[in-house]
Amino acid sequence: MSDSVEAVIQGRRTINFFERDIPPRDIILQAIDLARWAPNHHLTEPWHFYLLTPATKDRICDLNAEIVTVEKGAAAGKAKRERWSRIPGWLVVTCDRSDDQRRWQEDYAACCCAIHSFSLFLWSRGIGVKWTTGEVTRDPRFYDAIWADPALERVVGLVWYGYPAEIPVSVRKPVADIVIEV
Repeated sequence: MSDSVEAVIQGRRTINFFERDIPPRDIILQAIDLARWAPNHHLTEPWHFYLLTPATKDRICDLNAEIVTVEKGAAAGKAKRERWSRIPGWLVVTCDRSDDQRRWQEDYAACCCAIHSFSLFLWSRGIGVKWTTGEVTRDPRFYDAIWADPALERVVGLVWYGYPAEIPVSVRKPVADIVIEV
């Protein structure tokens, strides 16, 4: 992978399939350290990074399998459990809640920027991510699994990371199709 900003931004892809090896912890901590430099209104630093242990990962895999089983049947739940259990690295990013709607929007956006910065740094090191916000992240038991208080924090994303087993190809609309001069 290249570490030029342009190459990293254009080359980064959402990774759906990972190799089994877990990236070194020091690289993940470095990515979190850089992510905390994301822009944030009034320097609120509203993010929390939960680096999941294997035991917590297993609880979330079980919870998601239970949810999928209820919706789609036992075979689908088992398949989902098996697929998720093969994902090497797990991180959850939450955002402080606020009763002030404007602040909440600013803080949520800052957390999204932090996740993106985390993702770009890892990509520059040959590590891919998938940022998901599936149903499991909205289940109260998910908050219990990560020891977070849903009255104080909201999950912005479950971020899986690892070495890509495959890198999807992607295209974007031309700039001329998305720029509007007013």
